[in-house]
Amino acid sequence: MPLLEIRDLQAVYGKAIALEGVSLQVESGTLVGVLGPNGAGKTTLLRAISRTVDSSGTLTFNGQSLIGREPHEVVGLGICHCPEGRHLFPELTVRKNLELGAYLRPSRTEINASLEQVFALFPILHERLNQLAGTLSGGEQQFVAIARALMGKPKLLLLDEPSVGIAHRLKIEIFDAIKIIAASGVAVLMAEQDAQNTLRVARNIYVLENGTIAKHGASADLVDDDYIRRIYLGV
Repeated sequence: MPLLEIRDLQAVYGKAIALEGVSLQVESGTLVGVLGPNGAGKTTLLRAISRTVDSSGTLTFNGQSLIGREPHEVVGLGICHCPEGRHLFPELTVRKNLELGAYLRPSRTEINASLEQVFALFPILHERLNQLAGTLSGGEQQFVAIARALMGKPKLLLLDEPSVGIAHRLKIEIFDAIKIIAASGVAVLMAEQDAQNTLRVARNIYVLENGTIAKHGASADLVDDDYIRRIYLGV
């Protein structure tokens, strides 16, 4: 049974249909990419899973329905969402921002262990621990945002456009770190516009266009797909 199973997901903003009949699966410990242009519904899809927007259809995580649950309940089940734009607390230190990601975890020992894990993934954060988050570069702030989500010890990590606005060198570091996260056993569902790097690190790909799934399949198969190469890779 998939860790996350979505069937016939519908989401509407006013009279505008954001998602229509979306179905996808995420297996435990796999990295799944969702490609699509701005306005395709990628952010709405992730927010529907984390229950920060209303939706209908079937949303099953680890055998339990997410429909009707509050966002904090979803976090408690093991889903952590790293939103587009990072949404850090710029006036707080890196340490405080990271610890806020562990607010449902009562054990100080476990929190400290998770800090060491994110430092291993993003060593620069250990150096910046007492620095105000708002003074970091854009790439370093994205490191904090991903690490903060990991502090919740997720079974499923939702990443919304983690590479947007990031310098190329740090962008590669981010994608490589995301691949390591999935290899550690955490399932990852990542919405992205960077098709080249997403195809490089993800196992499976869903292409979302105008609120519907236009294509899906294994990355190894889609990288040679004429439509993907023409529209998303520009070749």
